[in-house]
Amino acid sequence: MPEPGKPVVSALVVSRNAKDELLRCLKTFFASADVPVEAVVVDNDSSDGSPAAVADEFPQATVLVQSKNLGYGRAANIGLERCRGRFVLLLSPDVTVDPQCVGRLADLLLTRPDAGAVGPRLLMPDGSLDPDARRAFPVPSTLFYQTVGLSRLFPRSTRFGRHNMGHVPEDDVHEMDAGTAACLMLRHSALDRVGFFDPRYFMFGEDLDLCYRLKLGGWKIFYLPSATATRNAKPVSAERARQVSYERHRAMWTYHFKHHSEDVSAFSNGLVWAQIWGRYAVGRVRDAFRRGRRQVS
Repeated sequence: MPEPGKPVVSALVVSRNAKDELLRCLKTFFASADVPVEAVVVDNDSSDGSPAAVADEFPQATVLVQSKNLGYGRAANIGLERCRGRFVLLLSPDVTVDPQCVGRLADLLLTRPDAGAVGPRLLMPDGSLDPDARRAFPVPSTLFYQTVGLSRLFPRSTRFGRHNMGHVPEDDVHEMDAGTAACLMLRHSALDRVGFFDPRYFMFGEDLDLCYRLKLGGWKIFYLPSATATRNAKPVSAERARQVSYERHRAMWTYHFKHHSEDVSAFSNGLVWAQIWGRYAVGRVRDAFRRGRRQVS
């Protein structure tokens, strides 16, 4: 039984200039919760009035305002220090949870003491499954399959579609290597054992790294399709898209170097580095070509 006045679930939201999405996210969280909850919002130096809006509409929420953009990992670690719940639900501001989502995720952790984390069926606005909702840990072979397009051609292949687990029916409850910090419930005691987020990741990769350490610590991670949420991603500017692409590829290299570089030769590490940054360069060229064609037309 939870201690009187202590939440079972703490929602942790790291946000920057996403006021409208953040308010919708918190509204659905509080509305769907059928257990005692709290919300901790870490604001990464927003200029759109997000902290004041949250304080006005959700006075029960804790808002931690940062004087600069710390990135996701550092900001989330500040929030984790303030989370009092037995479980912590990581939420992106652009995610809205469906009724019973929070309770169902918590129920799985309550009934599976060996589970360190559980993620829901996270849907895109068109109803398709967010590919990051269930993942295998990235290794050089899966990166190669993604780079050459085999993962897109054969998404249900055990070999080529392994990273996003397309070979496992999305209606089945199953173990996975990692979910996504956009919507993932963690056992607080497991975090206390393996540590919080690695601050070397600025954006992307922190969730994979944390799940990797949870698995090394003996914890299981589950995908629970009966708990559902929706990710309402909005279009971003070209400059923002470039930053996102850079940080995503930097996170790939950080993850590989930290967890796998000692297992392979220096030559193999060089190939992985070239593959990651070659993929980034190709993406930049492709995007510039598309922008040029739009301007001409």
